[in-house]
Amino acid sequence: MAKKRVAIMTGGGDCPGLNAVIYGAVRVGIARYGWEVLGVEDATRGLIDLAYAFPHGNQWLTLESVRPILSRGGTILGTSNRSDPFNFVVRNADGTEGTIDVSDRVVENFKKLDLSALISIGGDGSMRIAKLLIDKGIPIVGVPKTIDNDLASTDQTFGFDTAVQIATEALDRVRDTAESHDRVMIVEVMGRDAGFIALHAGIAGGADAILIPEIPYRLEPIAETVKARRAAGQTYSVIVVAEGAKPKDGQASVGEHKAGAMPRLMGAGMRVADGLGPMIAAELRVTVLGHIQRGGSPSNYDRVLAVRYGQAAAELVERGEFGRMVALRGGEITSVAIAEASAANKRVDPRGQLVSTARAIGVTFGDE
Repeated sequence: MAKKRVAIMTGGGDCPGLNAVIYGAVRVGIARYGWEVLGVEDATRGLIDLAYAFPHGNQWLTLESVRPILSRGGTILGTSNRSDPFNFVVRNADGTEGTIDVSDRVVENFKKLDLSALISIGGDGSMRIAKLLIDKGIPIVGVPKTIDNDLASTDQTFGFDTAVQIATEALDRVRDTAESHDRVMIVEVMGRDAGFIALHAGIAGGADAILIPEIPYRLEPIAETVKARRAAGQTYSVIVVAEGAKPKDGQASVGEHKAGAMPRLMGAGMRVADGLGPMIAAELRVTVLGHIQRGGSPSNYDRVLAVRYGQAAAELVERGEFGRMVALRGGEITSVAIAEASAANKRVDPRGQLVSTARAIGVTFGDE
């Protein structure tokens, strides 16, 4: 009997733990089920163009090739947030960019490679693309990935724990210099439209104000908090700003919007600094953590969760349960329909326990 051929790819932004999922899925697929596993380069790019080789091209994975990747950040397969085959970016004759539908080419190449299934590791955008490819006949199993932790169908995504640890460590360091110079330090963190990283890191890092997309802010309460701290002899303050935070009756700060990609959020921390500066006597500094939160070795928690996801994805493929995404619910690994996973996003509950805890210890969200 011919060996089952299964492809695996990583899509969207990079995230700590991607390699650990690959590690888990490949080891289970090869050692337990006897598969051949093809790593697809740069999300669907390797299926859109089988000759695509930047920098490596598609590669057959082995037990030996994945052995050292468990602790590595990033992804050995490469990734892309501009490889949606239904809106694939091309350059027009006049030099401008546009998008075309090349999904039929993905289906054709999938068949040409004699693949039995595809494991797609990604966030909400990747799951949306997976659902559309499933509708075109490709058997897919999904694995949820995002540092933002904004997928409603799973309790937690791998990469989130690492991102929070990195942001918390940055806050610890920033607080030292803030206290030394009697400054107000503003730290902008990732998360897009969800404030989970900002909220968790802000509480863990002892922030005095946490600004998140789910709670539009006013500058006056933040200024009053800074002034009250200075009056009490605490001459420094630390403010965490989620990149998607927005003022009351305002919009999130968007830097650019390229064809085939989500709008790029940037400038939220600087906007707070520009508005807050004239209202207080203290000197302000802004630190933007940016992609620092995505890189580096994943935390122990994220490694274990990612390996569990990889194992579960392989088992779904072997059982033929396609159109499903693995998920963590109540501490147990289960699966949900990919259609469900891509239908709704998760957001911080402004009236939830974590926000209540932060308010109870004196954190302002700028809405008071």
